[in-house]
Amino acid sequence: HKTLLLFFSLHMDSKQHVLIIGKVWPEPSSSAAGSRTLQLADLFIAQHWQVSFACAAGTSEFSTDLRHLGIQTFNIELNHSGFDSFIKSLNPSIVLFDRFTTEEQFGWRVADFCPTAMRILDTIDLHCLRAARHLALKENRDFEWKDLVNDVAKRELASIYRCDLSLMISEVEIDILRTYFRVDNSLLHYTPFLPEPITQAEKAQWPDYATRAHFVTIGNFLHEPNWDSVLYLKQNIWPLVRKQLPKAELHVYGSYPSQKVFQLHHPKDGFIIKGRAESAKEVMLNARLCLAPLRFGAGMKGKLLDAMLSGTPSVTTPTGAESMHGNLPWNGAVANTQEELAQAAVNLYTNKYLWQQAQEHGVTIIRDHFSKEEHEKKLIRTIFNIQNSFKEHRLNNFTGAMLMHHQMTGTKYMALWIEAKNKLNQ
Repeated sequence: HKTLLLFFSLHMDSKQHVLIIGKVWPEPSSSAAGSRTLQLADLFIAQHWQVSFACAAGTSEFSTDLRHLGIQTFNIELNHSGFDSFIKSLNPSIVLFDRFTTEEQFGWRVADFCPTAMRILDTIDLHCLRAARHLALKENRDFEWKDLVNDVAKRELASIYRCDLSLMISEVEIDILRTYFRVDNSLLHYTPFLPEPITQAEKAQWPDYATRAHFVTIGNFLHEPNWDSVLYLKQNIWPLVRKQLPKAELHVYGSYPSQKVFQLHHPKDGFIIKGRAESAKEVMLNARLCLAPLRFGAGMKGKLLDAMLSGTPSVTTPTGAESMHGNLPWNGAVANTQEELAQAAVNLYTNKYLWQQAQEHGVTIIRDHFSKEEHEKKLIRTIFNIQNSFKEHRLNNFTGAMLMHHQMTGTKYMALWIEAKNKLNQ
């Protein structure tokens, strides 16, 4: 971070103020999205920039206390003109929207009352891609490109165009936006997860193959791909694994488990619902293998990144491994069918040599594909380049200006109508 700050200090003298508007308050112990938000905030703070966070949702017992990180926090309201005076008074130089739905709610207000602020969208994942793949799965057929043309895509692409820059976590999704939707490259920037590199000292502390036991899967149960993955494990894959490894156990962790999740608990079959994990890293460190048979989804998978950072090989699908390793060998096995997934799991679990080889692949992926310093430097450079030619950048994005114009006459007046209606009902 010190090197990064020194590198860019010559390019930008004024201190930046970044306002992050979150869909929810960050919960890094609940989802990868929460960790992602904190990684970006940490990067901005390392530049000696002022960082604020605003959110219309309520906090929970699992929300990070951002004030301890030196981040100002603000509670804001949806469809309320109080935000207008707030953003005008705060006057940030950069506003980052967490997901496109947040930009829909507040983007036009930022543009109206803080027009000189650079607007950045952190997509987290391409929601229209996840929706398209889910539709194909429900209809029991292969995903087709035409599935991408859905209502989510129309909203999401409009949000991307209205912003000055969109952060993409997946190279595959950038390619989709460039080639299928013809989004200009100047509006997109690849920023994956930003994990700390694995040190030799940390690696030396990892439990070895013999010390570890059992399988693990983990994920926020409010996220539909995770719930589907657990059902797929329970009904299709785990019985095949258990047939060959009758004493093995699968420990299922995840935040916000409902009653239907706990109904899958069946210790006699080695299928054990654990609920929320206090520390995902500790859970991964003590497991021999991570299972993540994701049948649909988008973006990057935090659970698979956590597995690599813990020295735990994983078995997943092409969707799970998508954009996670580039051209490098996977940290375990990638398979399509339930039979292939189950057999790969058994092979890695029982073969020490294969397991150790997979673990080393994970270390290489973290070092070469997730180079924190490299990706941080590129993002800060891109932000400065846009700010240094701000008027030209916006002039070149006529589609965005057109969409903002129509949103200002559509979403804006709907929001004002809702606010007026709420006042009448008070």
